[in-house]
Amino acid sequence: MGADQRKREEFNTMARVYGPKCRICRREGVRLNLKGSKCESDKCVLSKRQYAPGQHGNSRSKQSGYAKQLREKQKAKRIYGLLEKQFRKYVEQAFNSKGITSEALMQRLESRLDNLVYKSGFAVSRPQARQYIRSGFFSVNDKVVKTPSQQLKTGDTLKPINFEKLHLREGFSLPEWITANVKEKYVKLERLPSLDEFSESFDLPLIIEFYSMK
Repeated sequence: MGADQRKREEFNTMARVYGPKCRICRREGVRLNLKGSKCESDKCVLSKRQYAPGQHGNSRSKQSGYAKQLREKQKAKRIYGLLEKQFRKYVEQAFNSKGITSEALMQRLESRLDNLVYKSGFAVSRPQARQYIRSGFFSVNDKVVKTPSQQLKTGDTLKPINFEKLHLREGFSLPEWITANVKEKYVKLERLPSLDEFSESFDLPLIIEFYSMK
């Protein structure tokens, strides 16, 4: 990776990327599930164009160790919709916690309110989940919350205010660490997920390595 490209990549970590979401998935080479059901169907652009956008998208140049670490960090930030400052905070908290650092980072990402709304099937994507939360569509422990980044703890309950306003996600499996009460129409964070339950398409150890070098 050249110096100019590296600077551009570092600059892009300072803010969310707006524009065609399919180009973002092509850049990372994996489905980031930014467009809901389209990402899970044959309409996904990666089904036809499995290469990065741009003039040199088809090139297969060998990546350095730094470039691989940076790409994994970018994937994680784009999947969860985070800014660099926010993501770095999660990493620092993981470094200061007990146990496996990569697992601690994963648990902080997965226990975000917007992620739990998405994983519980109340939204077709994390961007939609954030929109719902900011509009006051959900309560946590019977209190309306409008902060997508709020961290839920073991035992916390998540409940939609009005099901009719939601575009529910179809054909998904509820993670084992989340339980549903169908009668009362809420879900509960039963426990934090473990590493072997992590299903997102990025490499946690490479991200830890990236920040360890800082």
